[in-house]
Amino acid sequence: MLLEELKTIVGPKGWTTDPDDLISSLTEWRGLVCGKTPIAVSPASTQEVAAVVRACADAGVAIVPQGGNTGMCAGAVPDASGTQIILSLARMNAVRSVDVENYSMEVEAGCILEKIQNEAIAVDRYFALSLGAEGSCQIGGNLSTNAGGINVIRYGTARAQVLGLEAVLADGTVVSGLRSLRKDTAGYDLKQLFIGSEGTLGIITAATLKLYPLPGVISTALVAIESAGDAVRLLSHLRAELADAVEAFELVSEYVFGLVVKHIPDTALPFADSAPWYVLMDAAIGGNEERLVTALASAAEAGLVSDAVIAKSSTEAERFWRMRHSIAEAERTEGKALKHDISVPVSEWRNFCNVERQCSLSGFPVSAW
Repeated sequence: MLLEELKTIVGPKGWTTDPDDLISSLTEWRGLVCGKTPIAVSPASTQEVAAVVRACADAGVAIVPQGGNTGMCAGAVPDASGTQIILSLARMNAVRSVDVENYSMEVEAGCILEKIQNEAIAVDRYFALSLGAEGSCQIGGNLSTNAGGINVIRYGTARAQVLGLEAVLADGTVVSGLRSLRKDTAGYDLKQLFIGSEGTLGIITAATLKLYPLPGVISTALVAIESAGDAVRLLSHLRAELADAVEAFELVSEYVFGLVVKHIPDTALPFADSAPWYVLMDAAIGGNEERLVTALASAAEAGLVSDAVIAKSSTEAERFWRMRHSIAEAERTEGKALKHDISVPVSEWRNFCNVERQCSLSGFPVSAW
């Protein structure tokens, strides 16, 4: 009875029980966890999401909301019981509106992150959230997991990019708060309860996002350093030298980049000698690379940098970032990998890692800024 009701709610284009169609939705990205489901439904509107949720609530059947299924912790796939329903937001992929003067955009939860970035660029605006899976991940999943991405240091996490939110509660009630106000001092900030709650409090169906001016020409550098502790001092140095221009600052171990070079075609580190650690960074300095050269040179004089290469073109910059974004794929090819996302204050980073003794043994990329 429930399955027939769900099919009626979402229409013939909004459901599948075909095992071949379901396989990608039942397996998490690493391929380590595979679940079962009797049906996957893909509503086309907030009202359909609400109706699906009400029907499942009345039947006492659990729902697993799913965005792009790019996560690495199996949170978006059902368990092995075969009783849970997958609710995909893939059909809700519209950019509802772009307010250029207000620097905001209203989008549905199934919008691919890269599409949102491109829609903003088309009107000379910038959406700051950026991560390796941006070509396939959905904004609803980004918000429900409070994704960090590479630009956290300057713009904050996904949480900081949201002005308003629409969500469906567990009983099918729609909570609509798609405000676009910068100064919103009216009572409780309910949207923050849903951001980072991973679908446990409700299913995000739409959001009003914050846009920024275009950052201009970005300069990219790959820097070799001798210790993880030096990365903290280097970041502090660069922020002082370049003010608020540091967009991204990623610390990656020699071991991890070694996996990338081993398993990902056409990748290589641009240094004659290897180093224990590397920092990949972006700086929005309007193409004035001399500022970055000067900042890195003074860092080298202070003993914080052993070598550095500044990308000479956007193609070279993309090549550097491809290495960073290929880490998960390289680890998957190498074998099973444990995934974690740990945040500590920058000042406590050295204590957390115990610098040389513990961090030098690790086999994971670090992005704790």
